[in-house]
Amino acid sequence: MRGQSMASKSNPFAFLQQVRSETSKVTWPSRRETMISTVMVLVMVVFAALFFFAADQLIGWALSFVLNTGN
Repeated sequence: MRGQSMASKSNPFAFLQQVRSETSKVTWPSRRETMISTVMVLVMVVFAALFFFAADQLIGWALSFVLNTGN
């Protein structure tokens, strides 16, 4: 069978050895880099939440103004 991938040819033990080997090649971020990235994500989440809250309030106000002017 030519279409088989490498993972399907090996047994589970060999697969786990390959996974461990590939995992050791990964350059993992330091604790400081992880903390900085986490703080940056949280700050952007707060900014996005404030922006969408303000946009929702503005659109709601505009709609109520438009819909109530005919009364």
